Amino acid sequence: MGLVRLRIREFAAKRNWTLKEVSNRSGVPYTTVKTYAVSSGMAMADVTAFYKLAKTFDVLIEDLVEIVKE
Repeated sequence: MGLVRLRIREFAAKRNWTLKEVSNRSGVPYTTVKTYAVSSGMAMADVTAFYKLAKTFDVLIEDLVEIVKE
């Protein structure tokens, strides 16, 4: 099973946003944003949250997601 990591910290840092700001701007709960930001690899996640986060950062979902293990 593949694992993915979200590049939330990287995109937030480029904009000087905190994870709380990412949460507020995206509408994704802070606990979810924080969990996704610190996870080194996830097997399952909420695709709707991926969409909202990608839209917030104005990037494609493919740019937000990094495959860490296939």
